[in-house]
Amino acid sequence: MVSIMNKIDNRFRIVLTAFIYVTALLLVHPSVEAQEETSDFKEYKGVVIDAKTKKSLEYASVSVSNSNISTISNLDGVFLLKVPKALENEKVVVTYLGYQNKIIPLRSFTGLEMTFAMEESFEKLPDVNLVEANPISVVKKVIEQRKSNTYREPVIAKAFYRESIRKRKTYASLSEAVVDVYKPTKVIQGDYVVLDKARKSTDYNKIDTLVIKLQGGPYNNLSMDMMRNEELFFSGDMFDIYKFSFDKMINMDKRNVYVIDFVQKPTMVEPFYQGKLYIDTESFALVKAVFSLNLENLSKAKKFFVKKKPANADVIPLDTKYIIDYKQTNGKWHFNYSRIELSFKVKWDKKLFNSIYNIAIEMAITDWKPNDQDITVKNRDRMRKNVILTDEASGFADPSFWGELNVIEPDKSIDNAIKKIQRNYEKEQS
Repeated sequence: MVSIMNKIDNRFRIVLTAFIYVTALLLVHPSVEAQEETSDFKEYKGVVIDAKTKKSLEYASVSVSNSNISTISNLDGVFLLKVPKALENEKVVVTYLGYQNKIIPLRSFTGLEMTFAMEESFEKLPDVNLVEANPISVVKKVIEQRKSNTYREPVIAKAFYRESIRKRKTYASLSEAVVDVYKPTKVIQGDYVVLDKARKSTDYNKIDTLVIKLQGGPYNNLSMDMMRNEELFFSGDMFDIYKFSFDKMINMDKRNVYVIDFVQKPTMVEPFYQGKLYIDTESFALVKAVFSLNLENLSKAKKFFVKKKPANADVIPLDTKYIIDYKQTNGKWHFNYSRIELSFKVKWDKKLFNSIYNIAIEMAITDWKPNDQDITVKNRDRMRKNVILTDEASGFADPSFWGELNVIEPDKSIDNAIKKIQRNYEKEQS
């Protein structure tokens, strides 16, 4: 038990931290340089839906065959790929847990939004009585097979990152970035990030007298990689902390996947996680994890999120959600996408109404290449682990800002917020 308690602080250094400061109100004036698209790339746009219900499927994995180019569908199921014309004979491959893969040649795109209607997999699943009896054995296999399943060669990954802050339903702050993620062979060396391009806008009038800053930027998402960061979940004490149970089996790309539920044991006083693990039945690789922080003990949970706050305000976490997704390439699994969501309430002394805020940050690997030459970047050129992206980025003035870079297509609510920011900027300049 002592060893468990000693690891709690380390475990929760990697959850999303909201910095809350009282500060003077400063208006941010966007200013970016335009970048034109080159003719060597072509855009392909699509939407991923359930074939039966027509409901959009969020966080579907979208990739180009025979390449490392990929993205994720947004909350509306929409995706956008920018593909070199040299690959125009390849295909778009869409995968989603519990559904059959959908493959469409790039040449089939007509310039309009292509619909990918995904059909659920109804294949007969094998007997799972053994798993129902002992799900712990499955989780232990994940730990045993970690090295053989994980892509451990040094790589340089191109990633898109977005963070947003909403006050109730209105966006108060948006930041987006494209970064290069350097992943060395030895996990102990740690991944590091180099900023490529970034933009942001913050309307402090919508945050009242509060300025909410998120420390860590892309490092928050990288820290959610359960396979590289064993302190997050797959540590030696996990079986003392969590109770595991078998939920069901689903199909993914003609491969069966165990779904294992986990909750912290009643004897654990400190807040830990609860959620689901999706584990490949053949390789015992972790395919996906969806979980949240147990907020039953609010007095202990609050300290993990708020670094600094006004003396006359109480900050209460309402809900959390974490998603981590892995992709298979040449028989190895690597980090593909993660999303962190946090909702909290600010309760002011002597004020009748409370303020509700929602924070979301997400990162998707959009391309990567082996770092065969062991290219490194000097410390001074790397993003700091405590970086605040809004202090590093420029505004939203130019819609062609990203050029050839693959990004996550904005969902309708964020897209509307971006358009409003652009209109306000144009008014200021006129």
